[in-house]
Amino acid sequence: MSYTKINEQLWDRWSQEGDQWTRPISSEEFQQAQQGNWHVLLTPTIPVPKEWFGSLHGKRVLGLASGGGQQGPIFCALGADVTIMDQSAAQLATEKAVAEREGYDIELVKADMTQRFPFDNDSFDLIFHPVSNTYVEELASIWEECYRVLRQGGRLLTGFTNPEIYMFNEVEKLEDIRLVHPLPYNPLKDFTDAEREAIIKEEGLQFSHTMETQIRGQLQAGFLLKDFYEDYANADEYILSHYFPQFYASLAVKL
Repeated sequence: MSYTKINEQLWDRWSQEGDQWTRPISSEEFQQAQQGNWHVLLTPTIPVPKEWFGSLHGKRVLGLASGGGQQGPIFCALGADVTIMDQSAAQLATEKAVAEREGYDIELVKADMTQRFPFDNDSFDLIFHPVSNTYVEELASIWEECYRVLRQGGRLLTGFTNPEIYMFNEVEKLEDIRLVHPLPYNPLKDFTDAEREAIIKEEGLQFSHTMETQIRGQLQAGFLLKDFYEDYANADEYILSHYFPQFYASLAVKL
């Protein structure tokens, strides 16, 4: 079984269990968005600056690996023509349920983002790509596909993980922290079968990516980097949030 299929099954399970990143917005949040009161997240805690979006009314937006009814409904409430592409059928089912509940149209596409995107060139005005490429081993083709399907002047909004988080063991007390993994972190290569099985059950197959592959990868695909910020996980969930950022977000534009 491919590693992306393993991660697909994991996200299906997390969705069914109601993991925090699979819980859809409420009807009240949808209605507030229609009135102009809204925010969305690329990373765990900091809302994306609204100037990163510009006006979304009438724009064609691709939610890349962002199923689950969290951002797609907001974009629809703002008047965008939204497509959600996700590999998890459960996440797409949640997306569909929210659309039916609120009475709007949305295009749902089940696809693996490591493969060629099932869209024509120059199809979208904006791609919203929250933290998810940590579940992908190689990134270059993703940036190339994002560039291909965006129109000239189109925007790519991306959230991604700081690779340093994979160096440490997960503990509740600071004094128990140890350096346990060299980078790059790749469970397909660096662990025994037993260790890999335990990792899959807990967190799926995640991969560290250097800033070079994240940022330079976008630049090499043809994008111009326009803005950037850091974010932190909830300190109650990750003790190292007191010491360095665990997540980044970038805004890039297709020239």
